[in-house]
Amino acid sequence: MSDKIIKGSVWKYGDNINTDIISPPAYMELSIAEASKYAMSPIDPEFSTKFNKGDILVAENNFGSGSSRETAPLTLKHLGVDIIIAKSFARIFYRNAINLGILVLECNETHKIEDRDELEVNYLEGEIKNITKNETYKCSKMPEHIMKIINAGGLVPFLKEYKKDR
Repeated sequence: MSDKIIKGSVWKYGDNINTDIISPPAYMELSIAEASKYAMSPIDPEFSTKFNKGDILVAENNFGSGSSRETAPLTLKHLGVDIIIAKSFARIFYRNAINLGILVLECNETHKIEDRDELEVNYLEGEIKNITKNETYKCSKMPEHIMKIINAGGLVPFLKEYKKDR
């Protein structure tokens, strides 16, 4: 994500998408590659086959609530989810996502975004352009120091690079 603009097609979901929906517990014993086939399956059984890298996951309030299990953002990352936009996130999910290199932005106007809308997201300026509807929404700005973690691919790769530079 070296460019500050991300363009993509939306897959839209509602409120309270919890970690049991994102990563169903029945598949937690599987490898992340296998478990990712069931990501979001309680509400969208085809999510893992229709979501493409470069698409944008959008939700409403309280995305990632529930347990603190890291398999939820891990399965999404495995499927190519690089950005999630929601009105609000569970704090543990929010930080786990950043630690895995997923960009998470809060936007109070996600109710205006629909499935398959085309978006342009400027995460440094905090602006989302809905190309489909010719509308613009404000979102949280992602600080540059957090973007260093995301651009490195997550916290562990960031720390390895940081250590190497010391």
